[in-house]
Amino acid sequence: MNAAPADQIRLLDLQGLDTRLAQLAHKRKSLPEHAEIESLTKDHTQLRDLLVAAQTEDSDCAREQAKAEQDVDQVRQRAARDQQRLDSGAITSPKDLENLQKEIASLAKRQGDLEDVVLEVMERRESAQERVAELTERVASVQAKIDDATSRRDAAQEELDREAATVTKEREVVAASVPADLLKLYDKLRAQHGGVGAAKLYQRRCEGCRLELNITEVNEVKAASPDTVVRCENCRRILVRTAESGL
Repeated sequence: MNAAPADQIRLLDLQGLDTRLAQLAHKRKSLPEHAEIESLTKDHTQLRDLLVAAQTEDSDCAREQAKAEQDVDQVRQRAARDQQRLDSGAITSPKDLENLQKEIASLAKRQGDLEDVVLEVMERRESAQERVAELTERVASVQAKIDDATSRRDAAQEELDREAATVTKEREVVAASVPADLLKLYDKLRAQHGGVGAAKLYQRRCEGCRLELNITEVNEVKAASPDTVVRCENCRRILVRTAESGL
């Protein structure tokens, strides 16, 4: 393939722009905020799970407390009725009186046991509520950190996107000035060789693969017409000759 020396040199400008676009894309992908947000999101998810568990425990304790208090109330009401019967004097049979007194005593014990249950449930619920309050605060704190990191990430991405848009427009201008067949070859090689399709020949060294040309290769490049599109024998990229090539 042949191309004017100026068009070949223009490939170096194009390569510089493509390299910058690749750098911007890499920088955008590897912003430190990405890892920060990912880590914080994991913490947030774990805390949310713990919060839901604590809220569920609080809800369960509330139902258990309500049931225990209802049981206490039922025993208390029954004991009150028995006491009224005892105090009314309507029961005269010694055996019936004894049985009623035993029942009142049994209900008193039952009420005491149930009240202990209520206290125990109340203590567990209080602990659960404290846990809910603590976790709610921690969830909010982590969410605030996520929001801050997200804001910083978005701002950084917007800045990188603005620069990328500027570089892209500049690339379009430069690419339009390169002959179609040369541009097609350059783009093909760039896709095959890690984003670098053209490299400068600097002091007899290919700036693409960083290898120095041997004497035979140097002589071949020297003998080639200025319009000839030279390829590096090592990496096969387009080798652009300049005044600094050392030929």
